[in-house]
Amino acid sequence: MQWATQECVLTCCLSGAQHLSGEVKGDASVRPRAGGWSPLVSDRYQWLEVDLGERTKITAVATQGRYGSSDWLTSYLLMFSDTGHNWKQYRQEDSIGVNSVVQHKLQQPAIARFLRLIPLDWNPSGRIGLRLETYGCPYTSDVVSFDGGSSSGLVFRSPVPRRTSRDVVTLKFKTLRNSGTLLQAEGRDGLSLSLELERGKLLLLTSPSEPRRLASLGSLLDDQHWHHVAVERRSSHLNLTVDKHTERVQIPTEFSHWDVEQSFSSQKSLVSKRNFQGCLENLLYNGHNLIELAKNNDHQITVVGNVTFSCAELVSVAVTFTGPQSFLQLPGATASSSGGVSLGFQFRTWNKAGLLLTFDLPQQGGVVWLYLSEARLRLQIHKEGRALLELTAGAALNDGQWHSVEMNSKRGRLTVAVDKEEGGSAQASLLFPVSIESHLFFGGKSRSSQNPFNVFQGCMRLLTLDNQNMDLIMVQQKQLGNYSNLQIDMCGIIDRCSPSRCEHGGRCSQSWTVFHCNCSDSGYTVYEQSCEAYKHNGNTSGHFYIDVDSSGPIKPQLVYCNMTEENTWMVMQHNNTELTRLRPSPGVEQHLVHFNYSSGEEQLSVAISQSEHCEQELTYHCRKSRLLNTPEVALVLVESRPTGEELIQAASSVPVACRATVWIYSTTATVTPTAWSGMDLYRYLYI
Repeated sequence: MQWATQECVLTCCLSGAQHLSGEVKGDASVRPRAGGWSPLVSDRYQWLEVDLGERTKITAVATQGRYGSSDWLTSYLLMFSDTGHNWKQYRQEDSIGVNSVVQHKLQQPAIARFLRLIPLDWNPSGRIGLRLETYGCPYTSDVVSFDGGSSSGLVFRSPVPRRTSRDVVTLKFKTLRNSGTLLQAEGRDGLSLSLELERGKLLLLTSPSEPRRLASLGSLLDDQHWHHVAVERRSSHLNLTVDKHTERVQIPTEFSHWDVEQSFSSQKSLVSKRNFQGCLENLLYNGHNLIELAKNNDHQITVVGNVTFSCAELVSVAVTFTGPQSFLQLPGATASSSGGVSLGFQFRTWNKAGLLLTFDLPQQGGVVWLYLSEARLRLQIHKEGRALLELTAGAALNDGQWHSVEMNSKRGRLTVAVDKEEGGSAQASLLFPVSIESHLFFGGKSRSSQNPFNVFQGCMRLLTLDNQNMDLIMVQQKQLGNYSNLQIDMCGIIDRCSPSRCEHGGRCSQSWTVFHCNCSDSGYTVYEQSCEAYKHNGNTSGHFYIDVDSSGPIKPQLVYCNMTEENTWMVMQHNNTELTRLRPSPGVEQHLVHFNYSSGEEQLSVAISQSEHCEQELTYHCRKSRLLNTPEVALVLVESRPTGEELIQAASSVPVACRATVWIYSTTATVTPTAWSGMDLYRYLYI
């Protein structure tokens, strides 16, 4: 072991992708004349895995091509794991050629025992080739595991209740359950604070009498990865941190000076219906390492129930369907003696629609489709283009939570159930047996097959057929079934709405790939400020809503955007689009025309002030002049000052009998004839 920049150079137990034989020639570390790793087949199903022997704080990796060859990577993906399963994707990195050593320092150190490097691109004139070193330092921690039993936990009691103005609790946790109590602190007068998981979010609750939620942070925290939590109380406010996000909240006045008598870990619950099942690490309370005290049988700590000082993790292999080309094909089973079938799996997604499962019924010449539609589970049996059977169960299944699906066919009955007792089920009588004698297709079908439904984007796990688990690791090793464009042994779901990127109270919703902000009830909009902005977005001429003050107090306005010229014009409509007939009357020299724009004066004022050029067009017609017997005359008067004011005198070329002075101010035009014939003239005004 060598030291470099106060970090250890870690080289231990290199292994290649297990489903295809690879080779590690000589030393696979980044050193002169070292050999390197190269699989027999160069494709994106290869990886190089490093077992560091124990959990380690990994700070950097260095890569180099294989010695004396044209084999090197141009980009790769890093993944980490504590157990060699349930991998967590870090990021994609770029590499360089064979003679160059490239070191990538991780933005945030990764705590893991296993590191996996997945080649994404490599030298087209060579093969996948790699020399690798990892850098880091030993990592030590105190860990405790709870089995979720009703009486398991740690109880810490302060020797003397202390009145404090500041308390700090920090910990890490990992779990597969989406609900359970992590921590509860109790004081006098029945006051308590608790940290509870509910639907994968962390809630901070108080309970002087009825539970009250102070804050909610995080999402998808039941992913079996470590999550950092910190709670800091400073007199009247409290900071809650989950991973990288912090929320500051005011706490009730009765908590400003609080006598902490005892702290419970994973024992009592205010909201959650379950006890915590999982692991805690480095649980610190005001500098006290509670797990270390418990391991040393300190008198301040009481261990209750089934508690172990190690992290026993259940292996749950998930698979991620990323896009249109993703599918998983598994062999079916011969029908049982009863002619029935039992099938089950769990899934999680943000999408409302997608094909979950399909298989053929060879004897009946039909096909079974199990899919999501409008966030509900639907089952259809088709034969010769028509539906023989349709069942529907469940609702709101696109909430990102894990949902279980069970399909059973036995003794002429077909049943589909979602989330067991908590969800719903549907059943129907069958005139023919349903058995899985052909292949099962999860998430989609092969490219040569037709899929009449949306593709599924999400995660699946715990696939069973006739109560037998389907080994997805064997699928990954190409020893069972077939697959395409899958991420195996990880769930790649992310929550783009946690924390919400929507401002001003907008509601965030999402699909697998994008998120949306619904601002309909917030008083704010997401409209562009100008027609020019819509043009830059690739739009063509048409009606658009313009928000001139960008979600300020001025309401958006509907305008017509003319994008046919080099300059983009914003056209505001008004109510006076027809000719206005003017009849001179004795003693009346002026005619006022008021026109109502679809935009208010404040909207007009801001739009004018933001414009490079502004025009109001007024056309003045003079017809049937008996004095001069002139043909119809049309005079176009154009106002071009952004202030909205202009005094325009009719041109001298216009017949005297038709001359006029026009005063335009904002929404009013004043027409004053400057010559008078004494005859019956017809004048028309068009604005």
